Amino acid sequence: MHKFLAFGDVHADFDTLWAALRAASCVDPAFGPTPPVVAGLYQVILVGDLVHPKNEREYARLSGLPRFDPKDPDHLFLAAREQVKHLERLKAYQEAAPHAVHIILGNHDDAVLNTSYVLGTSGGMVHSEFDPEHGGLMLPDHLKTWMQSFPREIRVGGVQFAHVSPLPAHSHYDDLFYADHSPKRWFRETPEYVEMAGLAFGIYGHTQIDDGILLDEEHRLAMIDALHAREYLELLLDPQAGDPDASPIRSVRAVPF
Repeated sequence: MHKFLAFGDVHADFDTLWAALRAASCVDPAFGPTPPVVAGLYQVILVGDLVHPKNEREYARLSGLPRFDPKDPDHLFLAAREQVKHLERLKAYQEAAPHAVHIILGNHDDAVLNTSYVLGTSGGMVHSEFDPEHGGLMLPDHLKTWMQSFPREIRVGGVQFAHVSPLPAHSHYDDLFYADHSPKRWFRETPEYVEMAGLAFGIYGHTQIDDGILLDEEHRLAMIDALHAREYLELLLDPQAGDPDASPIRSVRAVPF
């Protein structure tokens, strides 16, 4: 039996991420993994989108500015510098327990690696702090190599963790992905995708859930982009269950912190 702790999209709100990891007993005061994580008893999964604050207010908070101007190179420098600092800390945390700390590639992470796609906030502000062609900085090579190693999904005994959905097309962030509305709507319009994919359960991010984690037990899915609501998902899994047709899930719940 293993405990899986799944955390939704970070979007550069690393203070909240660390608070969630502390609440889940997954990180120590020195930002290292706790003994249960080192032992592999706790499995930590981040479902992607480490970078890019969600709005101008969050950019200002991150960069320490009273007001953030996305067209000011100095402001972009500050936003990039602060994210790099936190990414370095998260990289060190994962490397201290690579068997137990897993990070999925989100579309915002991919956009930093592949700057042909310029993403923006719902308010119309462009994420350009890691885009040299738009006044930003290049992500340092060692962090780029690290992020390129992120998987697009993780499967444990029929349970899938992915950034968007069970659909393979939703794990490749190309022109079709950004032209399609279904990545944001599938879990309400076609939640049967989880069953059609032959999954026992699916855990996804990408779409912010305002009221906290959406746990749809009927359709065997959880939407967990809910760090802003101060919730993470806890699952007890038995991937060695004897019956191959039985669900490996022993319990699943949203945990406030």
